[in-house]
Amino acid sequence: MLCELAELGFKYAELSHGIRLTLVPGILKAVEEGVIQISSVHNFCPLPVGVMGAAPNLYEPSAISRKERVLWYYNTMKTMDFAKRVGCDRIVVHSGRAHFLWGDPESAFEKAFEAAAGQDCDNLAKSRDRGLAKLNRKKKGFMKRLDESYRLLAEKAREDGLLFGIENREAFCELPLDDDLEGVLESLKDQESFGYWHDTGHAQLKERMGLLDHREHLEKLRPYLIGFHLHDVSESNRDHMIPGTGVIDWSILADLIQPDDTVILELSPRLKSDEIRQGRDYLLNTIPAIGAHG
Repeated sequence: MLCELAELGFKYAELSHGIRLTLVPGILKAVEEGVIQISSVHNFCPLPVGVMGAAPNLYEPSAISRKERVLWYYNTMKTMDFAKRVGCDRIVVHSGRAHFLWGDPESAFEKAFEAAAGQDCDNLAKSRDRGLAKLNRKKKGFMKRLDESYRLLAEKAREDGLLFGIENREAFCELPLDDDLEGVLESLKDQESFGYWHDTGHAQLKERMGLLDHREHLEKLRPYLIGFHLHDVSESNRDHMIPGTGVIDWSILADLIQPDDTVILELSPRLKSDEIRQGRDYLLNTIPAIGAHG
């Protein structure tokens, strides 16, 4: 796997939340032999015992269940140990979601969004406002547990020289809400172990839903940034597409990515080698800071 990435011209790779335990010996061998360097890992990595497919939300740090939060903590600690073994210092994390027993605003908003066919209209705006009001009433307990969970990891992260990148998410009820991200990052500033991880596809989907402005969002969070997932979004809202083939305005990224940023080309596994090269070359030609980094 890593040899193939090196052959495609990549010097670094992110290890995703789909890495099975059986892949670990080969990964360690490739790293030891200098085939490629690891830039970052995505929690949970490797996968928890018995889990065979990508499952980044298997356990949530904001969960109501204490047992689930303990399992999140235990498996995140394993990811931290693995990050040290492969020589990287950045871990991408998800923060869970606000759960509703009934009246989930996400499904109602998604129906309104589909009915609007991507156009902002009165019905969509009303559904969005009602949903956000429900979320803001519900989120308090989830956000408190999220803060507690993150702080439990901070001391070990500082000792190990690790940084957690809190990723912006694409679903309506996932946490932190986009308007809350700056406050979360500011509140964790004293822990010295947390930053922002910007996913271009997720931000673009949220912009199309009328939930944020991509450029304004990224400009506001630029001081906290420690990494990027770069991929495009199609007209039909499919993400993890080849950069330059979808609807993202890449001038936003060209203006705001800096040469020392960690940037990951996060593409669909359905894409072929030539398409991966196409995406890489587009980014190198479009975003000067990436080419400057080498």
